[in-house]
Amino acid sequence: MQLTFTEMHAPTVGLAIQVDRQLYTEQSDFQRIDVFECEEFGRFLTLDGYMMLTERDEFIYHEMMVHVPLAVLGETVRKVLVIGGGDGGCVRELCRYPHIEHIDLVEIDERVVAVCREYLPTVACNLDDPRVHILYQDGLKYIRRIEDEYDLIIIDSTDPFGPGEGLFTMEFYGNCYKALRAHGVLVNQHESPFYKGDALACQRAHRNIVHSFELSRLFQAHIPTYPSGHWLFGFSSRGVHPVRDLKADDWNARGIETRYYNTNLHKGAFYLPNYVQRLLEKVEE
Repeated sequence: MQLTFTEMHAPTVGLAIQVDRQLYTEQSDFQRIDVFECEEFGRFLTLDGYMMLTERDEFIYHEMMVHVPLAVLGETVRKVLVIGGGDGGCVRELCRYPHIEHIDLVEIDERVVAVCREYLPTVACNLDDPRVHILYQDGLKYIRRIEDEYDLIIIDSTDPFGPGEGLFTMEFYGNCYKALRAHGVLVNQHESPFYKGDALACQRAHRNIVHSFELSRLFQAHIPTYPSGHWLFGFSSRGVHPVRDLKADDWNARGIETRYYNTNLHKGAFYLPNYVQRLLEKVEE
């Protein structure tokens, strides 16, 4: 019998992966957690039936979430907040910077962390770093009481429904603004602009962020297992510009070995296709 994992990206279009074996399944207090293994992508994690990451292409997502803001902010980043991200991928990339002193990881579902520690150790490999503090809380509630505390906030959330729904609201982004220091930056996953349902979610998130921040720009990456493969991220600040303020020479001098990110790609990632620009302009107006 052949086992196939299928995720529908649109009513008539989906991703199908032939599965060699199912390694784990659980219904936690918040969501269904599954880990599968396949020939092409290695092990992969799904939550409520939606692809979160695969061993083969997770580096693209996590490198862009972390190295883009770090190449801009440089050594001004001392304290970082990651909301979501219980798989540990963003934490792994953050731990490559010795000047970062403190990382708070706020994850609502303790079981996601435990499952990733066991079944995805190459992703969750730095969760025991002494700079990392894991807080099993609702990120929406946590951020409400924080003010002027973080240099960088990374929203590594699931899609805008279920446990991650509250992390796309105007209230949430406003609280993130309040929690950042004056030079601080917010980076978030911003959905895909391609299929209609995803494009609407992208527009809603952008409208709410633009309302809260003086400067908000989107950048892109190609992630094969995400809907359409075309994925967007947000870079928002009180004035720090993601391209004009890029410290390319400083970042390159660090000698960090990456598989996707580089400072030339950094600049190009902010030059968006026309259809995406028009999508964003509709809500910016």
